[in-house]
Amino acid sequence: MQTTTSTFLAWGWIPIVLWAALAQTARNAAQRSLVSTAGTLGATLARFLYGLPFAGAWVLALHAWPATAAAVPDFNAGYFGWLMLGAMGQLAATACLLAAMKQRNFVVGVAYSKTDALQVALFGTIFLHELPGWITTGAIALATAGVVLLSLPQKTSVLKRGDASVWTGPAALYGLASGAGFAFSAVGYRGAALQLPGVSPWLIGAWGVLWAQAAQSLLLGSWLALRSSDSLRATATAWRVSTLAGMAGALASIGWFTAFALTSAANVRTLGMVEVVFSYLVSHRLMQEKLARVERAGLFLVLAGLIALCLQL
Repeated sequence: MQTTTSTFLAWGWIPIVLWAALAQTARNAAQRSLVSTAGTLGATLARFLYGLPFAGAWVLALHAWPATAAAVPDFNAGYFGWLMLGAMGQLAATACLLAAMKQRNFVVGVAYSKTDALQVALFGTIFLHELPGWITTGAIALATAGVVLLSLPQKTSVLKRGDASVWTGPAALYGLASGAGFAFSAVGYRGAALQLPGVSPWLIGAWGVLWAQAAQSLLLGSWLALRSSDSLRATATAWRVSTLAGMAGALASIGWFTAFALTSAANVRTLGMVEVVFSYLVSHRLMQEKLARVERAGLFLVLAGLIALCLQL
């Protein structure tokens, strides 16, 4: 029994992250259909707000299931401090990414936002003292380079002009800020998990999702109520799609949070890049498009990084 538990703690986060990436791919597809009517922030709110019942149901199920039944964790100020860092980082990252997309050279901002795994490794080292090894660092660099290649359309004017200034302009700064927000989000959620020693990873993940999404729903919902009530009405009108997005989002978040309770934030966010591969291959498969040479190179770099990460563990 002890050997089985040790094996799960060492390797169990890998299938959990793969599951979370698949669920997030489904969530993105559901959210995409909401953007045209509710706007990006409205669709983001649907992910949090409509996911709350599913997160709550998961918490109740775990406390009722004999294998995971336990008392409610002893939450403390440190736990909520780290958790709010994660929740606010996620919201700030979304806002910065939207700002980057409003810039003329938005594609550069999107590409820079994909550096979040590298920033997770940096911030995780500074704030959590979780220093990744050389192989893990190399895997992160490979996967990040691949994702950036996939983020740059081959016909973009940015590449044709060769104007170096676009890589340091407002779009780039917003993109880096977005990546930093997502990085702080991962580090915050990992830090919160470390505040609950001895608690089951399943319960840590379930409660983390419930608390974080409740806070995000309250803050973002209040903002939209004051600034864009039409977005709130749109999510309510499209309640079926909103519910689907919320369910998929809750399933994905449960996977991410549980994985953060099992391993470092850098490991989780690096393997989580497989979501880009899932989304890219599915979209191209549906549209029956052939991959360009640079796109194939990007996918190869991502897969090489992820394989290197898993093999060295």
